[in-house]
Amino acid sequence: MPSTATDAKTWAAGRAETAAGPSPAGATGHAAEGDNALDRLVHSSLARLTGGLSPAALGGAYLDWATHLAFSPGKQLQLLDKAARKVLRWATQVEAQCLSCGRAEPCIEPLPQDKRFSGEAWRQWPFNVIYQGFLLNQQWWHSATTGVAGVTAQHEAVVAFATRQLLDMVSPSNLPATNPEVLERTLAMQGTNLLAGFGNYVEDLRRLLARERPVGTEAFVVGRDVAISPGAVVYRNRLIELIQYAPTTKQVRPEPVLIVPAWIMKYYILDLSPANSLVRHLTDAGFTVFMLSWKNPDEGDRDLDMEDYRRLGVMAALDAVGAVLPERKVHAVGYCLGGTLLAIAAAGMARDGDERLASITLFAAQTDFTEPGELSLFINESQIHFLEDLMWQRGYLDTRQMAGAFQLLRSNDLIWSYGVRSYLMGEREPMTDLMAWNADATRMPYRMHAQYLRHLFLDNDLAEGRFRTDGKPVALTDIRAPIFAVGAERDHVAPWRSTYKIHLLVDADVTYLLTSGGHNAGIVSEPGRPNRSYRVMTKRAEDLYVDPDTFLAEAEHREGSWWPEWFAWLAERSGAPIPAPAIRLTGRPPLGPAPGTYVMQP
Repeated sequence: MPSTATDAKTWAAGRAETAAGPSPAGATGHAAEGDNALDRLVHSSLARLTGGLSPAALGGAYLDWATHLAFSPGKQLQLLDKAARKVLRWATQVEAQCLSCGRAEPCIEPLPQDKRFSGEAWRQWPFNVIYQGFLLNQQWWHSATTGVAGVTAQHEAVVAFATRQLLDMVSPSNLPATNPEVLERTLAMQGTNLLAGFGNYVEDLRRLLARERPVGTEAFVVGRDVAISPGAVVYRNRLIELIQYAPTTKQVRPEPVLIVPAWIMKYYILDLSPANSLVRHLTDAGFTVFMLSWKNPDEGDRDLDMEDYRRLGVMAALDAVGAVLPERKVHAVGYCLGGTLLAIAAAGMARDGDERLASITLFAAQTDFTEPGELSLFINESQIHFLEDLMWQRGYLDTRQMAGAFQLLRSNDLIWSYGVRSYLMGEREPMTDLMAWNADATRMPYRMHAQYLRHLFLDNDLAEGRFRTDGKPVALTDIRAPIFAVGAERDHVAPWRSTYKIHLLVDADVTYLLTSGGHNAGIVSEPGRPNRSYRVMTKRAEDLYVDPDTFLAEAEHREGSWWPEWFAWLAERSGAPIPAPAIRLTGRPPLGPAPGTYVMQP
């Protein structure tokens, strides 16, 4: 029986659904939700302890791996041979370091993205042989968890990923006694760094339990420090506010730009500080800009689905833009999930003969989900069912579950390195506007998120022509508007090779741009930012397909920000400049100033 008031309420709701009969067709497509009320209650309680990870999914992956390894004597002999060779290699390294007083060349180097042992202190005895022994051990475990015949590709990826997480926990960089940089700082500061680190830990824990944002975010208040581009809300419904930004030039292009951000994030990643605001740079380049600001869903929004997000989001925004600027085609832009939703809407519009789109731009957005990167580790039937049960109780997926999944993908940078710097070194990394935005996460409605995971990630319905809008399937091949697609080299959320598949799915002109950086920093890449570069190539609808490796070899490499490249592409597909329009809501005054009210919702 339920043990809390909330659980009792959920239990009662489930029993009421059972008594009333089957629920409407929804996210799962299985039996009525009430029939499994007890199972869901147990699973949701367990999910809170596991951070939303399914024990069955993880256990099944390890069982698959262990069983096949147990019946693979050849692989076992290979691993024994590797172990013996690595022990000998490490012993030889220890001897060489002893004889050379710690000046011998290391026998193994970290991977390029692994910065844990890059400091000069790690070259000193005995820390040089400690970290090399760890890397050799890590290398052996990679061999042990991969290449076992018969293990499914996803189970192999899950086992390798989970094992890597366990190894990262015991890295010598995480322990004060085996981290020379921590020891040097402790001696230099007579231990005050550890006291400061303990204070940092207590403060972080207090904020976590109180569900407060991290230290330093107070310096980046929405509407005061970030999201300050002048504008007004010109449309609002139960799911979105539409912001129209004030022009900064006397003349603008006739075609407005409509931006659809992901509903997993607050929109103002594209309107951060004035220097790195994409909105500000667009208006300075002579474009009229509209931005969707998604409502942060709560329990009352549990039954919002993908069709609601398309209809009340993209389509309602297009209608509103048309009311403000009649008879204008629109440059539509989608970021991450917003780009996927825009592609769905564009395909439906093309099917129905709706020609309002002048162009389509996709920032780090996937339309084919067969290679979604390490996020696929969390996407299988067991894991999705587990998440459905977790969301069923609350009506939404909490920000903690989403943030935890993304942190695991970059655990070295976002978890362990942060812990070493904050709690052992006693230092606080300065907060930036992008970091503060990243801590301002949003929730996901139960039905929509379950549909998204099943229909797109699990079943790949969009790429294969089974996804439906208005009750009819859509096909991306119907899209004829020119497309500008942006991928990022170090994107862990939407790997660039996955976003590149847009070439295989549409019969339109596609300009593909690959920028340096990751999922967020690669997109927020304002002019003047150092160490930025990109590659770009255009494929006409009639051209032959160019594979990703050929693209890397042949695409023109350019230094600097990619934003001016995109602005020029938009200008080429726009009419001659006209007088800038005023911010207005047809027949009525605007509903309020930017950034609006939805972005303020906790």
